[in-house]
Amino acid sequence: MLAIAIHGGAGSLPRTEMKPEAEAEYLAELATALDSGFEQLAKGGSSLDAVVAAVKLLENSPLFNAGRGAVFTHDGVNELDAAIMDGSNLKAGAVAGLRHVRNPIELARRVMERSPHVMVIGDGAEEFALEQGLELVPRDYFHTQRRWRQLEIARRAGDAASESINYFGTVGAVALDGAGNLAAATSTGGMTNKKYGRVGDSPIIGAGTYANNSTCALSATGHGEYFMRAVVGHDVSALMEYRGLKLAEAVRTVVQEKLVRMGGEGGVIAVDRAGGLALEFNCEGMFRGSRTSTGARSIAIYGAGVG
Repeated sequence: MLAIAIHGGAGSLPRTEMKPEAEAEYLAELATALDSGFEQLAKGGSSLDAVVAAVKLLENSPLFNAGRGAVFTHDGVNELDAAIMDGSNLKAGAVAGLRHVRNPIELARRVMERSPHVMVIGDGAEEFALEQGLELVPRDYFHTQRRWRQLEIARRAGDAASESINYFGTVGAVALDGAGNLAAATSTGGMTNKKYGRVGDSPIIGAGTYANNSTCALSATGHGEYFMRAVVGHDVSALMEYRGLKLAEAVRTVVQEKLVRMGGEGGVIAVDRAGGLALEFNCEGMFRGSRTSTGARSIAIYGAGVG
């Protein structure tokens, strides 16, 4: 069984404000990333290869809040975070506070595979990227007018702006490969108008990113402070491992009950070791897609999740 799911953020614009041409553009980008990841699996590639392929394409798109389309901090810069986890051995790599790395998910994988660490940040992370021969770009590569306008709106609105605008465009992917191995990857630009070196849940292993062959692989998107406090990724896995819940039930319990009680908005994508999928969100929409070797394929923004 082969399976992959991707997301491009939750807490999307209300459907009444989404223009048809914009929706079509988002769906096309999601389809390209989804199919690229699945092609890795279909040709015998690993789940790690699949999630990196999908996330890289989403990082390269200006539509999503990761890589090229990242939102701006209060100071008017783009700071990028990413993480990856290998469910076969519980190894993980994470990076935070990047300003020049074109594809943060690639650097996260290098941290996992070629360093003794799990997380590296800021200047040290970018020095490691140089050592690894990864592509660094000038800061203006990440500058898009759409995100700059969002920052201007947020600055005028004050400190609460990053919550009220709801531009949660974090991207992620989870996959099951032919060897039965699970992997998860997440990449983000954080929150519009964020301050003081803020880091969210995406690069935090066990919060926004988690994979364990015994249970599931998961990538989250939404208001990261809540996802960190709820330890969302590990909590879903623990509900499966220790309480014996099925994937869909575990995901629904965390997203629709635990997070809602806390006031957390967002969603997750997850896949279990049998190829079962759960794409769950507690807000109006989540940019998402899924595909399996049974022929099932879905791409959507609004409507109910799968699970």
